[in-house]
Amino acid sequence: MDRETFHTCCSQVKIPRQSYEQFRSSHFVEYVEKKDFSYSRFFKNYLLPNHPCVFSKRFTEDWNCRKNWVTEAGKPNFQRLLQDFEETPVPVANCNAREYNANPKQILPFKEFISYWREYILNGHSSPKGCLYLKDWHMHREFPEHNVYSTPVFFSSDWLNEYWDTIEVDDYRFVYMGPKGSWTPFHVDVFRSYSWSANVCGRKKWLLYPPGQEEYLRDCHGNLIYDVTAPALQDKGQYPLYEKACQPLEIIQEAGEIIFVPSGWHHQVYNLEDTISINHNWLNGCNLDITWQFLQGELSAVQREISEWRDSMDTWHQHCQVIMKSCTGIDYGEFASFLKIIANNRLSFLNTCSGSSAPGCPRHLSDTLASLGPHHAAFDLQRVAHILECMLSNEDFLRLDPASLSSQPESLLQQIRDAMRSTL
Repeated sequence: MDRETFHTCCSQVKIPRQSYEQFRSSHFVEYVEKKDFSYSRFFKNYLLPNHPCVFSKRFTEDWNCRKNWVTEAGKPNFQRLLQDFEETPVPVANCNAREYNANPKQILPFKEFISYWREYILNGHSSPKGCLYLKDWHMHREFPEHNVYSTPVFFSSDWLNEYWDTIEVDDYRFVYMGPKGSWTPFHVDVFRSYSWSANVCGRKKWLLYPPGQEEYLRDCHGNLIYDVTAPALQDKGQYPLYEKACQPLEIIQEAGEIIFVPSGWHHQVYNLEDTISINHNWLNGCNLDITWQFLQGELSAVQREISEWRDSMDTWHQHCQVIMKSCTGIDYGEFASFLKIIANNRLSFLNTCSGSSAPGCPRHLSDTLASLGPHHAAFDLQRVAHILECMLSNEDFLRLDPASLSSQPESLLQQIRDAMRSTL
């Protein structure tokens, strides 16, 4: 991040985001063709305003997976994939079945899925087993030594995976492999995170709706539509607000291209050909406020659901946090821990930049932070400080048992303020 962008961002408590109408009238979806496109331009043109874009195949042409997982004809190289992953258990969804608003999954040996896929192709892309889709496979976590791709610098400020890597529990890096016709129903990404998705081979069609439009795509009971192309949407009795919805943004993503999906944009995705893709969910200082708003909304929803027990249950507020975590994957206490790890890594990095002998952050992370620069680290700290201030004025957060928190937010906030004064 350059100095000008840093000072502009740090002078704003609330990140300005253009309305969808402004975006539609002036931009549509921009295509980034040349590899000399700078991180600062991506930051200012897409991350901050929260708008999608597509990167050309030049940005993935050096990836090993694009060389080894793909035949000369541009199809999945089943033989090579089997050499690498034959016995590996992988999660496989059935696109022809519905379980609530998703597709049910099963765990299969990789070789069994590939056998199915080959048979599916030979049978004209159909099978009595349905349309199976290998998705949400943590290949990077299971096979880090394979080094099949590298995260582009544009997506390297990735707090979500930084946190999960630090506590060594999980990650949000996935491989998807699916035949022509496989698809993912209408949804929004975890914690209202960003996502980036690169086609190793094959083509996808994306239907995207900007934040807020999903409210017009709910039925009379408040349930989100499963398939945004379903004729049922035309039923005004069932979907009374649908006519207010805008048309989705449609993007055809070719082999090698990367799509940036902004925070809170609901989407539905189709594989137009036999397709392999790399997908990451991620968040950072640019959409941290959106994640915090999402968490507050999730807790409010839980509180409404069990409001009748509020006065009769002494631990009602703690139970709300437990239920929220079981449904969402995180509660206020863990969110505070998340912010602590992100802030401490940047405080350590800035100490190292100033010549301090204090312990630095892990080497791989230090390299990432160094590539983005000290101004970016300072911006990150400014965004963490803003959210900490919001949390310290939030009644539900203040009800948490201080002993349950890994650190005292007031102390962390003061550390950040001291570091920011010296940086600015």
